[in-house]
This record gives sequence, structure tokens and C-alpha cells, in this order.
Amino acid sequence: MDRIVVGVDGSDESKRALEWAVEETKLRDGVLDLVYVYNPPFVPEGISSPEQADLILKGPEREARRVLDLFAKEAEGVKVEQHAVENSSPAHALVEQSKDATMLVVSARGLGAFRRLVLGSVSQQIAHHAECPVVIIRPH
Repeated sequence: MDRIVVGVDGSDESKRALEWAVEETKLRDGVLDLVYVYNPPFVPEGISSPEQADLILKGPEREARRVLDLFAKEAEGVKVEQHAVENSSPAHALVEQSKDATMLVVSARGLGAFRRLVLGSVSQQIAHHAECPVVIIRPH
């Protein structure tokens, strides 16, 4: 069965990538795998209560789950899997998810040529390193 991975982050751009991936998944009668990559949390010094530390540590994962649930509702008519991945590099995490995928779908964010050269971009890194075909959905 085809497994189409789509990287989501809650943005309008990733919602467009999701819409495209849903249609492609329907055509292939496959499984849509939603992947949200979040940064590991940082607990500042001076946090004394375990409850406060737990709120900070669990916050990014809770937000990831919230976005995944919202996006899963948008994927009507297809089988959906969800992965919240803790990793400081979204590109690396998505490349890892591409290993057993039929296709990897991500959105492109128009940062402009200079910023893209200085910072690099997730979609550019994925295009070079993914282990399956990549679809990059450009902004309107």
C-alpha cells in the first residue's frame, strides 16, 4: 500500500500541501502519514516545581498533537496516521520519514533567494536527501 508522508506545521502553506496529498492519497488508495516536527523543549534554570517543568516539557508535544488532530480532520476520505517527532531539524526528521514512503509532500515558503542561501530551507534539503520522490507545493 502506498504511504504518502506530508509535513505539516499548522501554517496555511502546509494546509495546501495537505490538500494536495489528500487528493493524491485518494488516487492511490493509500495511507496518508501526517508528520509534525517540533523542537525539543528547553527548561530554564530556576524552575523548581515538577509541575512547571512538566508543562514546559510537554507543551511542544501537546501543540504538535493539536495540529495533527486538526489536520487529520481535513483529510476526510483517506486513512490517516500521525507522527509528532521531536527533532531540532525538521528536514532531517522528514528525510527519516521518507525511508519507507512512496512520496514526501511539503510546502515551500518563499523566503527570498538571499535568505534561502544563508539559512537553507527545509524543502531544499528534503529535495536533495529524501529517499523517495518529493512534491513541493509552492505558495499561490
